[in-house]
Amino acid sequence: MTDPTQDPGFLQNPYPSYAAMRSACPVQPVSAGSGGRTSYLITGYAEARTALGDARLSKDTAVFFADKGSRRRLHPAVAHTMLASDPPRHTRLRKLVTKAFTTGAVRKLRPFIARTTDDLLDEWPEGGRCDFVAGLAVPLPVMVICELLGVPQADRPDVQRWSAELFAAGEPDVIDAASHALADYMTGLIAAKRLAPGDSLLDRLIAARDGDDRLGEEELVSLAVLLLVAGHETTTNFLGNAVLALLQHPDELTHLLGNPDDVPGVLDELLRHDSPVSTATFRFTKEAVTLGGTDIPAGAPVLVALGAANRDPARFPSPDSLDLERDASAHLGFGHGIHRCVGAPLAKAEAEIALRAVLTRFPAIRLAVPPDQLTWRRTRLVRGLASLPVLT
Repeated sequence: MTDPTQDPGFLQNPYPSYAAMRSACPVQPVSAGSGGRTSYLITGYAEARTALGDARLSKDTAVFFADKGSRRRLHPAVAHTMLASDPPRHTRLRKLVTKAFTTGAVRKLRPFIARTTDDLLDEWPEGGRCDFVAGLAVPLPVMVICELLGVPQADRPDVQRWSAELFAAGEPDVIDAASHALADYMTGLIAAKRLAPGDSLLDRLIAARDGDDRLGEEELVSLAVLLLVAGHETTTNFLGNAVLALLQHPDELTHLLGNPDDVPGVLDELLRHDSPVSTATFRFTKEAVTLGGTDIPAGAPVLVALGAANRDPARFPSPDSLDLERDASAHLGFGHGIHRCVGAPLAKAEAEIALRAVLTRFPAIRLAVPPDQLTWRRTRLVRGLASLPVLT
Protein backbone atom coordinates (compact mmCIF):
# COMPACT_ATOMS: atom_id res chain seq x y z
CA MET A 1 0.00 0.00 0.00
CA THR A 2 1.01 3.65 -0.36
CA ASP A 3 2.70 5.13 2.68
CA PRO A 4 -0.07 7.08 4.52
CA THR A 5 2.50 9.46 5.97
CA GLN A 6 2.73 11.07 2.52
CA ASP A 7 -0.84 12.36 2.90
CA PRO A 8 -0.82 16.11 3.75
CA GLY A 9 -3.57 15.59 6.32
CA PHE A 10 -1.39 13.11 8.15
CA LEU A 11 0.72 15.88 9.70
CA GLN A 12 -2.33 17.43 11.35
CA ASN A 13 -3.56 14.18 12.86
CA PRO A 14 -1.82 10.89 12.04
CA TYR A 15 -3.69 8.77 14.55
CA PRO A 16 -6.80 7.80 12.50
CA SER A 17 -4.52 6.55 9.71
CA TYR A 18 -2.39 4.65 12.19
CA ALA A 19 -5.48 3.09 13.79
CA ALA A 20 -6.83 1.95 10.42
CA MET A 21 -3.51 0.36 9.50
CA ARG A 22 -3.15 -1.32 12.89
CA SER A 23 -6.65 -2.78 12.65
CA ALA A 24 -5.88 -4.26 9.26
CA CYS A 25 -2.44 -5.58 10.21
CA PRO A 26 0.09 -4.18 12.72
CA VAL A 27 2.99 -4.69 10.28
CA GLN A 28 2.44 -3.73 6.66
CA PRO A 29 4.53 -3.14 3.55
CA VAL A 30 4.29 0.44 2.32
CA SER A 31 5.63 2.16 -0.76
CA ALA A 32 6.81 5.76 -0.86
CA GLY A 33 5.34 6.14 -4.34
CA SER A 34 6.24 5.43 -7.94
CA GLY A 35 9.54 3.57 -7.98
CA GLY A 36 9.89 3.91 -4.22
CA ARG A 37 11.54 1.21 -2.14
CA THR A 38 9.14 -0.97 -0.15
CA SER A 39 9.44 -0.50 3.59
CA TYR A 40 7.59 -2.18 6.45
CA LEU A 41 5.64 0.08 8.80
CA ILE A 42 4.95 -1.16 12.33
CA THR A 43 1.93 0.33 14.08
CA GLY A 44 1.21 -2.21 16.86
CA TYR A 45 2.68 -1.82 20.35
CA ALA A 46 3.80 -5.42 20.89
CA GLU A 47 5.35 -5.59 17.44
CA ALA A 48 7.07 -2.21 17.85
CA ARG A 49 8.57 -3.14 21.22
CA THR A 50 9.81 -6.42 19.78
CA ALA A 51 11.34 -4.73 16.75
CA LEU A 52 13.12 -2.09 18.83
CA GLY A 53 14.88 -4.81 20.80
CA ASP A 54 15.49 -7.30 17.98
CA ALA A 55 19.18 -7.72 17.10
CA ARG A 56 18.16 -8.99 13.66
CA LEU A 57 17.21 -5.42 12.80
CA SER A 58 20.32 -3.37 12.11
CA LYS A 59 20.80 0.39 12.34
CA ASP A 60 24.09 0.43 10.45
CA THR A 61 23.17 2.74 7.60
CA ALA A 62 26.69 2.61 6.17
CA VAL A 63 26.17 -1.10 5.43
CA PHE A 64 22.65 -0.65 4.03
CA PHE A 65 23.50 2.22 1.67
CA ALA A 66 26.99 1.02 0.69
CA ASP A 67 25.91 -0.24 -2.73
CA LYS A 68 22.79 1.91 -3.25
CA GLY A 69 24.48 4.75 -5.14
CA SER A 70 22.82 7.54 -3.13
CA ARG A 71 23.08 11.08 -4.50
CA ARG A 72 22.90 12.56 -1.02
CA ARG A 73 25.94 14.37 0.39
CA LEU A 74 25.27 14.26 4.11
CA HIS A 75 28.41 14.85 6.11
CA PRO A 76 29.75 11.48 7.36
CA ALA A 77 29.63 12.76 10.95
CA VAL A 78 25.86 13.16 10.57
CA ALA A 79 25.18 10.14 8.37
CA HIS A 80 27.05 7.68 10.61
CA THR A 81 26.23 8.69 14.17
CA MET A 82 25.93 6.44 17.21
CA LEU A 83 22.23 6.11 16.32
CA ALA A 84 23.23 4.60 12.98
CA SER A 85 25.42 1.87 14.41
CA ASP A 86 25.21 -1.58 15.98
CA PRO A 87 27.16 -3.20 18.82
CA PRO A 88 30.03 -3.31 19.58
CA ARG A 89 30.62 0.22 18.18
CA HIS A 90 27.31 1.49 19.52
CA THR A 91 28.01 0.03 22.97
CA ARG A 92 31.42 1.74 23.17
CA LEU A 93 30.10 5.14 22.07
CA ARG A 94 27.00 5.06 24.25
CA LYS A 95 29.05 4.21 27.33
CA LEU A 96 31.03 7.43 26.87
CA VAL A 97 27.98 9.69 27.01
CA THR A 98 25.66 7.86 29.40
CA LYS A 99 27.25 9.36 32.52
CA ALA A 100 26.31 12.86 31.34
CA PHE A 101 22.61 12.01 31.57
CA THR A 102 22.35 10.12 34.85
CA THR A 103 19.84 11.31 37.45
CA GLY A 104 22.67 12.85 39.47
CA ALA A 105 24.16 14.65 36.50
CA VAL A 106 20.79 16.03 35.47
CA ARG A 107 20.11 17.18 39.04
CA LYS A 108 23.12 19.47 38.80
CA LEU A 109 21.62 21.08 35.69
CA ARG A 110 18.23 21.77 37.24
CA PRO A 111 19.15 25.24 38.64
CA PHE A 112 20.34 26.33 35.17
CA ILE A 113 17.16 24.94 33.58
CA ALA A 114 15.00 26.79 36.12
CA ARG A 115 16.85 30.10 35.66
CA THR A 116 16.70 29.84 31.88
CA THR A 117 12.99 29.01 31.98
CA ASP A 118 12.25 32.02 34.19
CA ASP A 119 14.33 34.32 31.98
CA LEU A 120 12.40 33.20 28.90
CA LEU A 121 9.02 33.53 30.60
CA ASP A 122 9.96 37.03 31.74
CA GLU A 123 9.69 38.00 28.05
CA TRP A 124 6.11 36.74 27.75
CA PRO A 125 3.39 39.41 27.78
CA GLU A 126 0.96 39.54 30.68
CA GLY A 127 -2.52 39.03 29.27
CA GLY A 128 -1.24 39.05 25.69
CA ARG A 129 -0.40 36.69 22.86
CA CYS A 130 2.83 34.80 22.23
CA ASP A 131 4.14 31.70 20.50
CA PHE A 132 4.84 28.94 23.02
CA VAL A 133 7.17 27.16 20.58
CA ALA A 134 9.32 30.18 19.73
CA GLY A 135 9.08 31.63 23.23
CA LEU A 136 9.99 28.55 25.26
CA ALA A 137 9.85 25.13 23.58
CA VAL A 138 12.68 25.88 21.13
CA PRO A 139 15.08 28.15 23.04
CA LEU A 140 15.03 26.32 26.40
CA PRO A 141 16.32 22.91 25.21
CA VAL A 142 18.80 24.59 22.86
CA MET A 143 20.24 26.67 25.69
CA VAL A 144 20.44 23.66 27.99
CA ILE A 145 22.23 21.34 25.56
CA CYS A 146 24.55 24.14 24.45
CA GLU A 147 25.38 24.81 28.09
CA LEU A 148 26.08 21.12 28.62
CA LEU A 149 28.32 20.92 25.56
CA GLY A 150 30.03 24.25 26.15
CA VAL A 151 28.78 26.00 22.98
CA PRO A 152 29.52 29.76 23.27
CA GLN A 153 26.47 32.00 23.68
CA ALA A 154 27.16 33.92 20.47
CA ASP A 155 27.11 30.73 18.39
CA ARG A 156 23.82 29.33 19.66
CA PRO A 157 21.46 31.00 17.15
CA ASP A 158 23.41 29.50 14.23
CA VAL A 159 23.50 26.09 15.90
CA GLN A 160 19.74 26.23 16.44
CA ARG A 161 19.09 27.16 12.82
CA TRP A 162 21.32 24.42 11.38
CA SER A 163 19.73 21.84 13.65
CA ALA A 164 16.22 22.82 12.52
CA GLU A 165 17.31 22.59 8.88
CA LEU A 166 18.39 18.98 9.39
CA PHE A 167 14.68 18.13 9.64
CA ALA A 168 13.57 20.06 6.55
CA ALA A 169 11.45 17.31 5.00
CA GLY A 170 11.46 17.30 1.20
CA GLU A 171 14.51 19.59 1.00
CA PRO A 172 17.53 17.27 0.72
CA ASP A 173 19.88 20.06 -0.34
CA VAL A 174 18.99 22.08 2.77
CA ILE A 175 19.47 19.02 4.99
CA ASP A 176 22.81 18.15 3.42
CA ALA A 177 24.11 21.71 3.71
CA ALA A 178 23.05 21.89 7.36
CA SER A 179 24.86 18.63 8.09
CA HIS A 180 28.10 20.10 6.78
CA ALA A 181 27.59 23.38 8.61
CA LEU A 182 27.06 21.61 11.93
CA ALA A 183 29.92 19.18 11.45
CA ASP A 184 32.29 21.96 10.37
CA TYR A 185 31.24 24.07 13.35
CA MET A 186 31.80 21.22 15.80
CA THR A 187 35.19 20.47 14.24
CA GLY A 188 36.20 24.07 14.87
CA LEU A 189 34.77 24.11 18.39
CA ILE A 190 36.68 20.94 19.28
CA ALA A 191 39.90 22.53 18.00
CA ALA A 192 39.25 25.64 20.09
CA LYS A 193 38.58 23.57 23.22
CA ARG A 194 41.82 21.69 22.76
CA LEU A 195 43.63 25.03 22.99
CA ALA A 196 41.57 26.24 25.96
CA PRO A 197 40.03 23.23 27.78
CA GLY A 198 36.97 23.65 29.98
CA ASP A 199 34.68 21.38 31.99
CA SER A 200 31.85 20.75 29.52
CA LEU A 201 30.67 17.37 28.26
CA LEU A 202 32.42 18.07 24.97
CA ASP A 203 35.69 18.72 26.84
CA ARG A 204 35.34 15.35 28.55
CA LEU A 205 34.73 13.61 25.23
CA ILE A 206 37.84 15.30 23.83
CA ALA A 207 39.81 13.99 26.81
CA ALA A 208 38.55 10.48 26.05
CA ARG A 209 39.71 10.89 22.46
CA ASP A 210 43.09 12.37 23.29
CA GLY A 211 43.74 10.37 26.45
CA ASP A 212 43.43 6.76 25.39
CA ASP A 213 42.11 6.99 21.81
CA ARG A 214 38.76 5.33 22.50
CA LEU A 215 37.22 7.83 20.09
CA GLY A 216 38.27 8.40 16.52
CA GLU A 217 38.29 12.01 15.37
CA GLU A 218 35.25 11.52 13.14
CA GLU A 219 33.49 9.68 15.98
CA LEU A 220 34.17 12.65 18.26
CA VAL A 221 32.65 15.12 15.81
CA SER A 222 29.74 12.76 15.16
CA LEU A 223 28.95 12.37 18.86
CA ALA A 224 29.07 16.13 19.35
CA VAL A 225 26.63 16.74 16.49
CA LEU A 226 24.30 13.96 17.62
CA LEU A 227 24.19 15.19 21.21
CA LEU A 228 23.54 18.72 20.04
CA VAL A 229 20.67 17.82 17.74
CA ALA A 230 19.09 14.96 19.68
CA GLY A 231 19.59 16.88 22.90
CA HIS A 232 16.95 19.44 22.06
CA GLU A 233 14.79 18.26 19.14
CA THR A 234 12.84 15.70 21.17
CA THR A 235 12.37 18.05 24.12
CA THR A 236 11.17 20.90 21.92
CA ASN A 237 8.46 18.71 20.43
CA PHE A 238 7.64 17.14 23.80
CA LEU A 239 6.98 20.56 25.34
CA GLY A 240 4.80 21.80 22.49
CA ASN A 241 2.78 18.59 22.21
CA ALA A 242 2.29 18.40 25.98
CA VAL A 243 0.99 21.95 26.32
CA LEU A 244 -1.33 21.53 23.34
CA ALA A 245 -2.72 18.32 24.84
CA LEU A 246 -3.42 20.07 28.14
CA LEU A 247 -5.03 23.06 26.44
CA GLN A 248 -7.33 20.67 24.57
CA HIS A 249 -8.25 18.80 27.77
CA PRO A 250 -9.47 21.50 30.17
CA ASP A 251 -10.33 19.10 33.01
CA GLU A 252 -6.79 17.73 33.04
CA LEU A 253 -5.35 21.23 32.76
CA THR A 254 -7.49 22.43 35.68
CA HIS A 255 -6.24 19.53 37.78
CA LEU A 256 -2.60 20.41 37.15
CA LEU A 257 -3.23 24.11 37.77
CA GLY A 258 -4.46 23.19 41.21
CA ASN A 259 -1.83 20.49 41.75
CA PRO A 260 1.42 21.58 40.08
CA ASP A 261 3.38 19.06 42.15
CA ASP A 262 1.69 16.34 40.10
CA VAL A 263 3.56 17.42 36.95
CA PRO A 264 6.43 14.88 37.28
CA GLY A 265 3.94 12.03 37.52
CA VAL A 266 2.04 12.89 34.34
CA LEU A 267 4.99 13.27 31.96
CA ASP A 268 4.81 9.67 30.75
CA GLU A 269 1.14 10.03 29.83
CA LEU A 270 1.88 13.25 27.96
CA LEU A 271 4.69 11.48 26.09
CA ARG A 272 2.42 8.57 25.27
CA HIS A 273 -0.49 10.69 24.14
CA ASP A 274 1.42 12.54 21.41
CA SER A 275 4.91 11.15 21.00
CA PRO A 276 7.56 13.77 20.06
CA VAL A 277 9.26 11.14 17.90
CA SER A 278 6.71 9.86 15.43
CA THR A 279 8.88 7.24 13.73
CA ALA A 280 12.03 5.68 15.14
CA THR A 281 15.24 6.17 13.19
CA PHE A 282 16.11 3.87 10.30
CA ARG A 283 16.40 0.10 10.69
CA PHE A 284 16.69 -2.75 8.21
CA THR A 285 16.50 -6.53 8.47
CA LYS A 286 19.81 -8.41 8.44
CA GLU A 287 17.89 -11.60 7.75
CA ALA A 288 14.30 -12.60 7.05
CA VAL A 289 12.06 -11.76 10.01
CA THR A 290 8.40 -12.41 10.82
CA LEU A 291 6.66 -9.72 12.87
CA GLY A 292 2.95 -9.47 13.58
CA GLY A 293 2.27 -12.31 11.17
CA THR A 294 4.03 -10.47 8.33
CA ASP A 295 7.10 -11.93 6.63
CA ILE A 296 9.77 -9.30 6.09
CA PRO A 297 12.61 -10.25 3.72
CA ALA A 298 16.26 -9.66 4.47
CA GLY A 299 17.53 -6.19 3.57
CA ALA A 300 14.16 -4.45 3.95
CA PRO A 301 13.78 -1.07 5.69
CA VAL A 302 11.63 -1.21 8.82
CA LEU A 303 9.85 1.88 10.15
CA VAL A 304 8.70 1.66 13.77
CA ALA A 305 5.87 4.16 14.31
CA LEU A 306 6.29 5.02 17.98
CA GLY A 307 3.31 7.36 17.93
CA ALA A 308 1.10 4.59 16.56
CA ALA A 309 2.36 2.04 19.09
CA ASN A 310 1.60 4.43 21.94
CA ARG A 311 -2.03 4.60 20.79
CA ASP A 312 -2.52 0.82 20.53
CA PRO A 313 -5.70 -0.05 22.48
CA ALA A 314 -4.33 -3.54 23.13
CA ARG A 315 -1.76 -1.93 25.44
CA PHE A 316 -3.40 1.36 26.46
CA PRO A 317 -7.21 1.27 26.83
CA SER A 318 -9.00 4.33 25.37
CA PRO A 319 -5.67 5.39 23.86
CA ASP A 320 -6.94 8.60 22.26
CA SER A 321 -7.93 9.98 25.66
CA LEU A 322 -5.49 11.95 27.79
CA ASP A 323 -5.71 10.33 31.23
CA LEU A 324 -3.29 11.83 33.73
CA GLU A 325 -4.03 9.01 36.19
CA ARG A 326 -2.92 6.37 33.69
CA ASP A 327 0.26 4.37 34.27
CA ALA A 328 1.92 5.10 30.95
CA SER A 329 5.46 4.22 32.01
CA ALA A 330 5.65 1.51 29.32
CA HIS A 331 5.26 4.05 26.49
CA LEU A 332 7.75 3.97 23.62
CA GLY A 333 8.15 7.73 23.24
CA PHE A 334 11.86 7.44 24.05
CA GLY A 335 12.26 4.16 22.21
CA HIS A 336 13.19 0.84 23.80
CA GLY A 337 16.19 -1.45 24.08
CA ILE A 338 19.83 -0.52 23.56
CA HIS A 339 18.91 2.53 21.48
CA ARG A 340 16.50 4.03 24.02
CA CYS A 341 17.07 7.79 24.20
CA VAL A 342 20.10 8.37 26.42
CA GLY A 343 18.91 11.91 27.14
CA ALA A 344 15.48 10.90 28.49
CA PRO A 345 16.25 12.00 32.09
CA LEU A 346 17.29 15.45 30.87
CA ALA A 347 14.23 15.81 28.62
CA LYS A 348 11.94 14.93 31.52
CA ALA A 349 13.67 17.38 33.85
CA GLU A 350 13.30 20.20 31.32
CA ALA A 351 9.65 19.35 30.69
CA GLU A 352 8.86 19.15 34.41
CA ILE A 353 10.48 22.49 35.22
CA ALA A 354 9.06 24.26 32.18
CA LEU A 355 5.48 23.00 32.56
CA ARG A 356 5.39 23.75 36.26
CA ALA A 357 6.67 27.29 35.64
CA VAL A 358 4.18 28.00 32.84
CA LEU A 359 1.22 26.71 34.85
CA THR A 360 2.30 28.69 37.91
CA ARG A 361 3.03 31.97 36.17
CA PHE A 362 0.34 31.86 33.46
CA PRO A 363 -2.65 29.95 34.86
CA ALA A 364 -5.01 31.56 32.31
CA ILE A 365 -3.04 30.23 29.33
CA ARG A 366 -5.24 29.13 26.41
CA LEU A 367 -5.08 28.58 22.67
CA ALA A 368 -5.08 31.72 20.55
CA VAL A 369 -6.30 29.94 17.40
CA PRO A 370 -8.56 26.97 16.64
CA PRO A 371 -6.65 23.66 16.74
CA ASP A 372 -7.18 23.03 13.02
CA GLN A 373 -5.24 26.22 12.26
CA LEU A 374 -2.09 25.02 14.00
CA THR A 375 0.89 24.25 11.78
CA TRP A 376 2.99 21.13 12.23
CA ARG A 377 6.56 20.54 11.16
CA ARG A 378 6.79 18.83 7.78
CA THR A 379 8.79 15.76 8.78
CA ARG A 380 7.91 12.13 9.33
CA LEU A 381 10.63 11.40 11.87
CA VAL A 382 9.50 13.79 14.59
CA ARG A 383 6.06 15.12 15.49
CA GLY A 384 6.09 18.70 16.61
CA LEU A 385 4.38 22.03 16.18
CA ALA A 386 5.92 24.71 13.99
CA SER A 387 4.20 27.24 16.24
CA LEU A 388 1.72 27.27 19.09
CA PRO A 389 0.01 30.65 19.52
CA VAL A 390 -1.32 31.09 23.04
CA LEU A 391 -3.03 33.81 25.06
CA THR A 392 -1.62 34.42 28.50
